[in-house]
Amino acid sequence: MKKFVKFLAALAVVGLVVIGLIIFLPVSRTAPQTNVAGDYTTTNGHGEYAMRMGDCMACHTADGGKPFAGGRPIESPFGTIWSTNITPDPEHGIGNYSLDDFRASLYDGIEPDGTRLYPAMPYENYRKLSEEDIRAMYDYFMHDVEPVNEAPPKTDLGFPFNQRWGIRVWNWLALSDAGHEDLYDDTVLNRGAYLVDSLGHCAACHSPRSTIFAQAGKNAEDDRYLAGGVIAGWPAPSLHGPQSAPAKWSHDDLAAYLWTGRNSHSAVAGEMTQVVGDSLQYATDEDMNAIVTYLRHINGRGEDKTTLDASSSNEPTETEKLLASADPSMPLGARLYLDNCNACHFVNGKGAPEVFPSLDGNALVVADTAGGLLDVMLHGARMPSTEKRPARLAMPGFGDRLSDEEAAELATFVRQGWSNDANAVSAEDVAAARSKSSGTHH
Repeated sequence: MKKFVKFLAALAVVGLVVIGLIIFLPVSRTAPQTNVAGDYTTTNGHGEYAMRMGDCMACHTADGGKPFAGGRPIESPFGTIWSTNITPDPEHGIGNYSLDDFRASLYDGIEPDGTRLYPAMPYENYRKLSEEDIRAMYDYFMHDVEPVNEAPPKTDLGFPFNQRWGIRVWNWLALSDAGHEDLYDDTVLNRGAYLVDSLGHCAACHSPRSTIFAQAGKNAEDDRYLAGGVIAGWPAPSLHGPQSAPAKWSHDDLAAYLWTGRNSHSAVAGEMTQVVGDSLQYATDEDMNAIVTYLRHINGRGEDKTTLDASSSNEPTETEKLLASADPSMPLGARLYLDNCNACHFVNGKGAPEVFPSLDGNALVVADTAGGLLDVMLHGARMPSTEKRPARLAMPGFGDRLSDEEAAELATFVRQGWSNDANAVSAEDVAAARSKSSGTHH
């Protein structure tokens, strides 16, 4: 017994030593990945463009808040993480950051004082940024952004997630090497991969998570890469696989969706509304072509601009026949659809191109989790206003007129109508969605 107690004591001492080393070992910063001339200067507009492609404004600007002043709540499985102030304010922002400090925050998730940033800051992806983009963004934030002397709310997660020293261990396990490797003998594909993997950080939402909540799949050679994820109850659909939009949509339809948030098949909702409004709408023609070409390439699509979407058949489905019959004895879900949805989405579930999205085959509708669909049904949604499509078309919320049971029947009908084949929704699912404050569509 005494030997066992001594063993436990020794084990505890070793554990404390290891924890001490993790906490107190000097912080290691990743060096620049390319050599840049000492007199290097960024071109006019480069920094703002890189910021746009990096989608910095969406996360670091609160609803109704000042640009980049932080305070936006980011839901995580461990609690709410509040985005930081990244204006050049020296007290509450990044005004005292050196270029090396700025790079360390992007590559390593480390603040100048050694504080570890939570991986809600997608440094898993940003560590693939080029040195030129990092320097351009640093110049932009330091010289072109208005300082805001405001402190955002502090992130206060419960134990053990409030022990930020533990993030160091997570970084050791989760982070890949810094820098972006060109995998193709094609400048367009390499540029598209760079934009998707680094600035665009698409995998932060659209890749599943491993057992340690790291992004699964580092590049297109892994089937898990961009295979879909869930963010705060919202499905982030797959961008890689036979049922993904890049595998089914034409080049032009995919570009229209990313540029404007709408096309002949679907429309954005939730977090993607901000991604389009604050980021992707600003993509140049060359960069959007690169992104779309890359996403279609990893899904086996070539230069053709035809669609593979099989749901475009003109043959009426059983759902369409049922709704068109207007039979008073039809199931409750169908009757609720005619009362609430039919005027915009029609009996065929196809909607109107670039105005009312199709419900037949819609990724949000048929996702494994119905959280996004229920959020839109209950609270409504609004498309972003973009230069190419300025109209902010909106769908009203029906939460006030539908009970939990009715909303469940309607959601189930939509998820199982036409060519859709998704799981049913319960009244309990609706109640949970109703009580959850999303904040991404108001």
